[in-house]
Amino acid sequence: MQPHLGISEKNLKSVNSLLTAGLANEAVLYTKTRKFHWNVSGESFMELHLLFEKQYKELEEAIDEIAERIGKLGGKTIGTMQEFLELTHLKESPGKYSTRKEMIKELLDDHETIIKQLRKDIDECTDKLEDAGTADFLTGLMEDHETNAWKLRRYLD
Repeated sequence: MQPHLGISEKNLKSVNSLLTAGLANEAVLYTKTRKFHWNVSGESFMELHLLFEKQYKELEEAIDEIAERIGKLGGKTIGTMQEFLELTHLKESPGKYSTRKEMIKELLDDHETIIKQLRKDIDECTDKLEDAGTADFLTGLMEDHETNAWKLRRYLD
């Protein structure tokens, strides 16, 4: 049964497509952050190990919230790595084991890519798709990414 939320069926489909791409971004960033958590070594090992763990736990929560939002809006949620990789705006580096600084820079770049996409998505939800709830939801996600980007950026100053 489709929800009747004051948003047209066409707009609900568009919002769910936008959320699905966002879910893919979060899942890929989660996986990268997890990989870096497992592989960081050297100076500041424990500090970065714990930072990456905190960030992947936050991403795990965001993934669940996005998936549930898709369901609330009448959509079906993807859940395979193949689907995530087809829709993500992020790049992967299979077989590459980065230095600490490269890890931080790559995660920072990914958070900033997601922030830029979220800004576009928020504008689209507000101006075109008439979905203030999703715009507000995405604003919260964007603010979380801004905080994590800021923390990572501080390591590169």
